[in-house]
Amino acid sequence: MWLHKIQNHVAIRRCAQKIWLEYKTYSARRFFSRAFTRSKERMRLCFMGKPLAVLSGLVVLNFLVFGMTACEEPKLPSPFHASEVAGKFAQADFKLTDHHGKPRTLADFRGKVVLLFFGYVHCPDVCPTTLADLAQAMQLLGDDAKRVQVLFVTVDPERDTTELLANYIPAFNADFLGLSGDAQATADVTRAFAVSYQKQPSKTSYNVDHSAGTYLIDGQGKVRLLASYGQSAVQFAQDIHLLLALSR
Repeated sequence: MWLHKIQNHVAIRRCAQKIWLEYKTYSARRFFSRAFTRSKERMRLCFMGKPLAVLSGLVVLNFLVFGMTACEEPKLPSPFHASEVAGKFAQADFKLTDHHGKPRTLADFRGKVVLLFFGYVHCPDVCPTTLADLAQAMQLLGDDAKRVQVLFVTVDPERDTTELLANYIPAFNADFLGLSGDAQATADVTRAFAVSYQKQPSKTSYNVDHSAGTYLIDGQGKVRLLASYGQSAVQFAQDIHLLLALSR
């Protein structure tokens, strides 16, 4: 039932876009015609007696300034809860190792919707909260969860060993994967996804301040969405359902 509603929403949105494009073509032609006539009349009254070249130049300038604004297409509301970032991370990828010791790249997960989150095992709040929300979202997805892969990339490779990730990540969901790399690989993947992170000394060791968003990547390996920290499990499930529907 929910998937049917999503597909209807997508169909309605596409239909609205088509109607708008047809209307835009019609209304723009009418506007340009009227704008050009009004512009010539204003210029004739204001610059009567001026050289023809000056008058023509001002008419063209007025047409460009005021006429082109009629072509601006209103932005339709997004059906997603997360922010759409398609095109911003076209080349984003990674070369890391999962907590089973297997080398991984984004291409390994083609055909699945990927949720990519950056954090570290000793994170006191943001990371466990987000992983718990994602685990709940997987439950809400039901059988569709088989078409989804959650990836946790550590920004603290010094402490987050493969063994530590293997004990920590599956505690939230057995199918979640922890990814790690050396300092250079970590720097490469965080740069590719515009993720910031920085060590902050604490009384006992250090914490790591880091970006808290979750990337949603479609089945073709394209980064489509960026969910802010705090997006609920229900909202994650709805966004994932929509990405799955669009991939069919």
